[in-house]
Amino acid sequence: MTKADEPGAGAVAVTGGPRRRRIRSGVPLPLLLPGAVALVFLLLPLLALLLRAPWGSLPSLLTSTEVWQALQLSLLSATAATAVSLVFGVPLAWLLARTEFPGRGLVRALVTLPLVLPPVVGGVALLLALGRNGVVGQWLDSWFGITLPFTTTAVVIAESFVAMPFLVISVEGTLRAADPRFEEAATTLGASRFTAFRRVTLPLVAPGIAAGSVLAWARALGEFGATITFAGNFPGRTQTMPLAVYLALQNDPDAAIALSLVLLAVSIAVLAGLRDRWMTAS
Repeated sequence: MTKADEPGAGAVAVTGGPRRRRIRSGVPLPLLLPGAVALVFLLLPLLALLLRAPWGSLPSLLTSTEVWQALQLSLLSATAATAVSLVFGVPLAWLLARTEFPGRGLVRALVTLPLVLPPVVGGVALLLALGRNGVVGQWLDSWFGITLPFTTTAVVIAESFVAMPFLVISVEGTLRAADPRFEEAATTLGASRFTAFRRVTLPLVAPGIAAGSVLAWARALGEFGATITFAGNFPGRTQTMPLAVYLALQNDPDAAIALSLVLLAVSIAVLAGLRDRWMTAS
């Protein structure tokens, strides 16, 4: 009897490369109905946003001065927050992935804490740390005359606080998957640890850095709670797109929908940019 004649062999389809099992039997009804409900639940609000969008007046709504100020500030602050996350987050990810030190698990848990921490709580924490009477902010104010809350810099700090963990997790995972023997070979050939990191490690983990940067940028662009708590909502100075949506929803719902469509388009673009990475990993 050949392998193809064995009982149950017809239920498994083998493709080229790695073997993949595909179940050809029908989908169980107890799984189909909840799955369909979940799909409708996730897509219905987005569909409602598209159906209720004021398409006729959309150009005039999106070309107003307030919208352009909020959009420009959002793009600049999100880009700056991503740059801050890259400068500090990539070395932190390398330390978590490549070095052993006491309490590394605790450090990793604290790094990922902003992912689950309510954003408004993060804003309160930033105020207590960097506010005029904060743990560090009082010294910045008395020694250097620097006041961070309710400034554009505060927007970048708030967005960096909530976005950096996305970059760190992505880069750390890529570093753990990369073979450390390449770095060891570079050091045995005379390269310093930093040179090996710059010339060998960074090119190896470039896809993870790119994916983490995109996620961090998208998270920074959509940040609301920490920004409004730590930076306030001042048009032209601290009012980003999410804050403009919140303000417009109270006075001009059509403008709020138009701004929401812009953020929706950005989110779709982020998903499209990460699609190849996800498809490769699946």
